[in-house]
Amino acid sequence: MFDPKIFLATVPAQPGVYRMFNQAEQVIYVGKAKDLKKRLSSYFRQQLDSIKTRALVAQIASIEITATHSETEALILENNLIKQFMPKYNVLLRDDKSYPYIFISGHKHPRISSHRGPRKQSGQYFGPYPNAGAVWQSLKTLQKIFPIRQCEDGFYRARTRPCLQYQLKLCSAPCVGKISDEDYAEQVQLASLFLSGKNQQVVEQLVQKMNFASEQLAFEQAASFRDQITALRKVQEQQYVSGEHAELDIIGFAKSGQLAVVHVLFVRQQKILGSKSYYPKVPANTEPEEVLSAFLLQFYLSGGGGQQIPPEIVVPLGLDDAESLAEAVSEAAGRKIRIIAAKRGEKSQYLSLAQKNAELACDSRQSAGQKMQLRYSALQLLLGLNDNINRMECFDISHTMGQATIASCVVFDGEGPYKQEYRRYNVTGITGGDDYAAMQFALDKRYSRLTDTTKIPDIIFIDGGQGQLNIALAQFTTWPHQKKPLLVGIAKGVSRKPGLETLILGDSGRQLHLPGDSPALHLIQQIRDEAHRFAITGHRSKRGKSMTKSPLENIAGIGEKRRQALLQYLGGLQGVMKATVNELSSVPGISRQQAEKIYQACHNK
Repeated sequence: MFDPKIFLATVPAQPGVYRMFNQAEQVIYVGKAKDLKKRLSSYFRQQLDSIKTRALVAQIASIEITATHSETEALILENNLIKQFMPKYNVLLRDDKSYPYIFISGHKHPRISSHRGPRKQSGQYFGPYPNAGAVWQSLKTLQKIFPIRQCEDGFYRARTRPCLQYQLKLCSAPCVGKISDEDYAEQVQLASLFLSGKNQQVVEQLVQKMNFASEQLAFEQAASFRDQITALRKVQEQQYVSGEHAELDIIGFAKSGQLAVVHVLFVRQQKILGSKSYYPKVPANTEPEEVLSAFLLQFYLSGGGGQQIPPEIVVPLGLDDAESLAEAVSEAAGRKIRIIAAKRGEKSQYLSLAQKNAELACDSRQSAGQKMQLRYSALQLLLGLNDNINRMECFDISHTMGQATIASCVVFDGEGPYKQEYRRYNVTGITGGDDYAAMQFALDKRYSRLTDTTKIPDIIFIDGGQGQLNIALAQFTTWPHQKKPLLVGIAKGVSRKPGLETLILGDSGRQLHLPGDSPALHLIQQIRDEAHRFAITGHRSKRGKSMTKSPLENIAGIGEKRRQALLQYLGGLQGVMKATVNELSSVPGISRQQAEKIYQACHNK
């Protein structure tokens, strides 16, 4: 039994981090404190107001502490430990995706493109943008105004004549000298100014160039500058909200029950580049201030997916630890960062916009969640299950005439699709087109070595009729675990139209026909369609790779150097395909035996 009095007698009154463990020696909570003794003592008072704290304290079996020199150090260590242990009672941010940027390379003829990941290449980076769609939209706009190349370097170096982009006036074709280096550099500079938010400066420069060209009677060039100015002014009219502040992150926050939404507006170069909503995992009865503090800590100290931290972060709530949070973020950024609560002016207007978007996102997610819960309850009632449905899995098979067979397994938890657990299986060792054998292969792969009993589903759906379901039933005849999933086959009707499916219950073989407006049927259709989508996406990818793969790549003993020698000596793949065994063996480094292998592989013998 954990004795708090004995433990607290040895706790120092200094900054640090504490980890709370349960009986199974799992970390259930990580916290930081300016004074460890005071903070930990507060957990063991006789009267605890918070329901969450009471539930947490009831599970404590032991506590470990780590003292630090300052509260800032404690914040950084707390963030690292939360990411490491993912404790049950901490607010968890599950978004590790990096943010995209627009990148102008440092080549002689710079390329403008989307970039994601470490910024190691020399050049200019603009962003971050909230998603790839915002980047591609910006690139599309830039291409219409500034004819800068967006092609890959390999394509650029291989050009001997202009490509279609030049004909469409979307590129000035620097690859073949259709524009001078000086003029191209000017266009790159203008694009850089535009991306930096200096639109008026760009317009002024273009006006000067247009007037100078007209004075020199270069009317075609003047008309080109005029078109650029027109396009740029049109973009300015349609552009995102713009203001006086160059760089800000504005945090909107909304909470309803256990659902919390944090909406971030990204202001860069004096305009809103976009926004993104985050849905951190929040334990029950967690206060809004704790959720927001945890989000700021994890979002900015973990690098926020690689985004640049702006000088100011505007928050909707007054936070007790705002000063220490700002110090920790400043240390991570290497410069001064302020966390402020705006009450007037432009920042307040931005905050109002972020708050509105957070509330809309919360309402939308809550509505979708309630709809999903209704479907789960209807399915539970339909199948006569006593306990709630916490996990469902569905299998589907996809192939083309027996080729490139892929089996998919999608997982739904109590809230809907759980994409981290999705799996695809490359089906091998079966007769092409044998769906029964493919289903057996997938089920065996999925369940034959299952050791984590928490991942045993309540229901397994099999996309197919009685035959596929019989395969699944046979697979579970020697099931070693106490919990056994309910097997349900989903057979399409004669017309194969949605809403006419027949459900076959595995244990009894009973068939169910549900009305088209049944919430349970809608849930079954959703998981079935998701399994089909996941399978066919994997199949198309595998089939595409096999269609573009060279037959030389599958020959044992023929590595990259020998493949290159064959292609160079015989004039490409067509030459290799047409070559005789004698011609193949004449290639340096290719023996007679290898030549016969290559010939047989190229002619499917």
